[in-house]
Amino acid sequence: MIIIKTKEEIEILREGGRRLATVLQKLKAKVASGISTKELDLYAEKLIRDGGDEPAFLNYRPSGAKSPFPASLCVSVNDEVVHGIPNKNKILKEGDIVSLDLGIKHRGLFTDSAITVPVGNISSGSEKLLEVTERALYVGIESAIAGNTTGDIGYAIEQFVHSRPDKNKNQQYGIVEVLAGHGVGKYIHEDPYIPNFGKKGKGEKLVPGMVVALEPMLNNGTKNVTIDDDEWTFRTADGKRSAHFEHTILITESEAQILTKV
Repeated sequence: MIIIKTKEEIEILREGGRRLATVLQKLKAKVASGISTKELDLYAEKLIRDGGDEPAFLNYRPSGAKSPFPASLCVSVNDEVVHGIPNKNKILKEGDIVSLDLGIKHRGLFTDSAITVPVGNISSGSEKLLEVTERALYVGIESAIAGNTTGDIGYAIEQFVHSRPDKNKNQQYGIVEVLAGHGVGKYIHEDPYIPNFGKKGKGEKLVPGMVVALEPMLNNGTKNVTIDDDEWTFRTADGKRSAHFEHTILITESEAQILTKV
């Protein structure tokens, strides 16, 4: 069931989104060669709790999961697509790319956002992957207009991505199909389900007051993914790199509003 947010709830989500965006920017500044992914996780949790909020992902256990997520921050490096579990022995190095995916609970309501950032100097192919994935997010946001559908969002993202082949390898980027955007607010994951591919006019209709998280995940090779033995970490099936960007947005009578921004 899609949950339409009240004006009061939207204002709480707007403040929560601003706080989340501030934490992510501080995390981005801390990313450097030699730091462990666990250090980033602990820093994220401290920032969230210092602000009087709660980490949304810590001990989150979705339906069907055998174990709860054991950290506050999802840290996914290189070929890890999403849900990478922080580890004190996983040390970032020059040339890596790292996805920082974070949610917070502010006054009882959830927001969700992600960025993928470089560790020092990265290859031109990785730079292009980050650029195209982030732009795909904004293409999706631009199509998130009341009266459109979730299929319109997926179609816009898919058409944009397929028009941007990887010039170094003369191939298109793989759009991860088994993971998608979603409603958010009262819960971490709500309806509707919003794939990053689709057909115009299909899916759920967008109406004012809906709050959703859009999150394109693009691979430098195949769209196919595998999941690690930890049952959380998704990674590319061919070992090539992946990028992930996400914003929580509000559907309005006109253009969508980004809630997870400073």
